[in-house]
Amino acid sequence: MEIIVTKDNFEQEVLQADKTVLVDFFATWCGPCKMVAPIVKQIAEEGKAKVCKIDVDEQPELANRFGIDSIPTLLVFKDGQLANRALGFRTKEQIEAML
Repeated sequence: MEIIVTKDNFEQEVLQADKTVLVDFFATWCGPCKMVAPIVKQIAEEGKAKVCKIDVDEQPELANRFGIDSIPTLLVFKDGQLANRALGFRTKEQIEAML
């Protein structure tokens, strides 16, 4: 299951999560975002990580907080700390290796 995250639930869903969290910063108009979306969804369905999605157009404060200036950007959080970051399209294997 993918969770839509906003500035209001970011701390609870991402920083206080009890497992590894993959955060997908995306926009609905972004071509590469649409290419990576099914891969991210599959990772969520397989339970390999908690998956959160953040629309940069709707959540500019979160995008700014993490210096997101290009999308898609994938962030991995472990124990509330940023552990990994990738910019642009990634294969399933590349994303799993980040986790």
